[in-house]
Amino acid sequence: MRIAVTFLLTAALAAGLTGCGSQPEQPKADAGAGTVPAAAEAKTVKLGLTQFVEHPALDAIRQGIIDGLKESGFEEGKNVELDYQNAHGDMNNTVSIAQKYASDAKDLVIAIATPSAQAAAKSISDQPVVFSAVTDPLSAQLVSALDKPDKNVTGTSDKVSMEQQLELVKSFMPELKKLGVIYTTSEVNSEVQVKDLEEAGKKAGVEIVKAGISQLSEVQIAAQGLVGKADALFIPIDNTVVSSFEAVLGVAEQSKIPVFASDTDTVKRGAVATYGIDYYQMGKQTGEMASRILKGQTVADTPVEVSKQADLYINEKAAATFGLAIPEALKSQAKETFQ
Repeated sequence: MRIAVTFLLTAALAAGLTGCGSQPEQPKADAGAGTVPAAAEAKTVKLGLTQFVEHPALDAIRQGIIDGLKESGFEEGKNVELDYQNAHGDMNNTVSIAQKYASDAKDLVIAIATPSAQAAAKSISDQPVVFSAVTDPLSAQLVSALDKPDKNVTGTSDKVSMEQQLELVKSFMPELKKLGVIYTTSEVNSEVQVKDLEEAGKKAGVEIVKAGISQLSEVQIAAQGLVGKADALFIPIDNTVVSSFEAVLGVAEQSKIPVFASDTDTVKRGAVATYGIDYYQMGKQTGEMASRILKGQTVADTPVEVSKQADLYINEKAAATFGLAIPEALKSQAKETFQ
């Protein structure tokens, strides 16, 4: 399931003169990947890293961001002062964190997930904001165009095809008539996915039964409300629902209703299958984008990057738990199977 920065890092210093006599000037070294301009080595870059909620997919992104920055020459404790803040799924916290970053005058802010990205974009106008795992940056009003961001905001999108996800569910359940979906009504990315899923459902002759929630405590209740109304459950890339996936899984296993997902880590946790993206790699991609901006590339010249490949992941144990046979064609296509 790659505005100009408020400071410009200069190119690498030319080699100095050697010995006592005057020597010819040496060529300047280019600042390539993994290289920070020498003039910046003495400067500590202040980075804000805000994450909406903790769950395996977003945690993998965070680690990928840190590793991507490091590989590009920006390392915490060396030339980076990293201020990591988690909103714990609270919208008000995302705003407080973003406002603090603005008052602290961070050199750059990285925001993981749509709510954190929206709060950062609203609060910060004079420093670059790089987002990660935003399903639809246009609907979230973070950018006006993916190819040439017109504000101080750019990043990476984790949008996946709902038609492909629905086809996958039907591969396991050819007689599928009703698919239940649990989503957060206040998350723009979730609303976009559900709309796309409904369109896919119309084409496939599958009714999408919606269960909207507004907070974490409602996830299990929503799952229970779909029992008897849906043949299977689907979990979109929804941070609140994914963070409470075990509550959904408990209901699903007790009621023998197969549950599918949009992200790889949720399949690892017990969903049957997904066409998902590698969130760690998306994090590295985001970190590399941030690094290019820190080295002087403008946000306007850093297009939003959308994941172009979704790989198949299957949880064999989950399929067996729900009494589903795994089609041989899918077994051969899977990038990875979990036990």
